[in-house]
Amino acid sequence: MTSMTSKWTPLAVAADVACVLVFCAVGRRSHAEGITVSGLAETAWPFLTGTAVGWLLARGWQRPTALSPTGLIVWVATVAVGMALRKLSGQGVAVSFIVVASTVTALLLLGWRLALRLLDRTPIS
Repeated sequence: MTSMTSKWTPLAVAADVACVLVFCAVGRRSHAEGITVSGLAETAWPFLTGTAVGWLLARGWQRPTALSPTGLIVWVATVAVGMALRKLSGQGVAVSFIVVASTVTALLLLGWRLALRLLDRTPIS
């Protein structure tokens, strides 16, 4: 499948941002930290920065919905940059958190792209 053209870039960026925000909101809720705008921003900024870095590295605007390379690069950058920035800012980076964050963000950031790919291959009868 050829990935959708760059006209989809704004929607793809919005989907990635939404995925990161959902990940952070669920994490805050599961740790009883509350979901406030400031709390969500504090948790999300390192990962959103990583997502932006991933988009730049992947040149995501060229193939915004592609599972590979765009999705994979965005996912890896989201986790790697996010964890590095969390460490630098004194936030937690326990191994168990890295595993959970890697798994959940993979499901979210790669999942919507995979779903599009599968839908694109589904014959309409």
